[in-house]
Amino acid sequence: MTAPPRSAAAAAAARVVDIGELRQSCAACALHALCLPASIDGHDLARLDHLVKRRQPLDRGATLFREGSAHPSLFVVRSGSLKTSVTLPEGDNQILGFHLSGEILGFDGLAGERHQCTAEALERASVCEVPFEQLSRVAAQVPGLQHQLFRVMSREFVREQQHPVMMGRKQALSRLAIFLRNLSERRAATGHDPLELQLSMSRQDMANYLGLVIETISRLFSRLHAQGLVRVERKTVRILDPAALHALAEGGEDENRALA
Repeated sequence: MTAPPRSAAAAAAARVVDIGELRQSCAACALHALCLPASIDGHDLARLDHLVKRRQPLDRGATLFREGSAHPSLFVVRSGSLKTSVTLPEGDNQILGFHLSGEILGFDGLAGERHQCTAEALERASVCEVPFEQLSRVAAQVPGLQHQLFRVMSREFVREQQHPVMMGRKQALSRLAIFLRNLSERRAATGHDPLELQLSMSRQDMANYLGLVIETISRLFSRLHAQGLVRVERKTVRILDPAALHALAEGGEDENRALA
C-alpha cells in the first residue's frame, strides 16, 4: 500500500498528540493555579472539569469567536496566544489586546450576551471552553470558585484599562516600554521567565495596538537595542536592563530625550 503523503501523515500524528492533550483534566493542567482556587476539593473539581470543553487546537489565523457572535462561553488560553480586535466604522481593524497562555478571553460579551470583538490565533494555540451560564451555577455553590472568578474578572478589566493609559502617552518610546513591561509582568504571573519575551504578534499588529506606524516600531526597537536595554533577535526580545525599561515606562519626555 502506498504511504500517505508526508503532510497528511504529519497532520494525523498531530491529531493524535492533540487528542491526548485535550483529555487532560483540570487537576493535571499546568494552569490549575491560575484558574482555580487552592481550596477547591476533589468533588467540586470534578464538577468543574465536567463543564470544560477542550477544543481542537487553533491554527495561526484561525478565529475563536467573531464580533457580534453569541456569547455562551469563556476561554482559557492553554498554549499559544491570540489577539482581539474590533472593526471601526470606516472599515479598519483596531487591535485591543494580546492574550497569552494562562489568560482568559470572553468577558467582553457578558453585558450584551454577544461578543464585542473578534479573537484570532497569532500562532498555533489551544483553549479550554467553559460555558459561562453553567460556570456561574457551579460558582454560586462553591464560594472559593466564585471568589476566584471575580478575581480573574477584575484582573482582566484592570488589564484592559492599561491600553488607554498607554495611548495617552505622547512619546512613542514610552508606549513601547509600557508594552514590553506589561508583557514581562504577565510572563512572570504565569511562571515564565519575565526577561525573555516571545513576540508572537507581527510588527504591524504591534504598531496598530500602540497607535504607531511599523517603521517607528522598528526604529524604537533598534534604539533600545543600541542602548543596551534589550537584545532583539527576530521575534525574541531579551530585557537586559529592567530598571531602565521601567524608568522609560514611568518617565516623561526628559527620559525619552536622554535616551534619544
